[in-house]
Amino acid sequence: MTNGLRLLPWTTPEGKPCYLSTERSDSLLSRLADDVEEAQLATGDQVCAGARAVLADAKAGERAVRFALTRAVESLGEVLRIAVSRGDRVPSE
Repeated sequence: MTNGLRLLPWTTPEGKPCYLSTERSDSLLSRLADDVEEAQLATGDQVCAGARAVLADAKAGERAVRFALTRAVESLGEVLRIAVSRGDRVPSE
């Protein structure tokens, strides 16, 4: 954790990061964050599969490609946030 804080997988309504201060990985909020991260990763898998299908379709129009790319970028942002959060929780040697 950075400064003992865990980066949570959601933001404030203003788009600012949310952090959790706890030493317990089994707290209710920690478990909720874990569940949200798992759901975001599963959604990322689905989005990636959908984007691959759109890209493989030579007849896919600009709207379909833009939609797939938009969803892929959103999912990538979530996955990167999860990576940062989990990386911050790896104990340094």
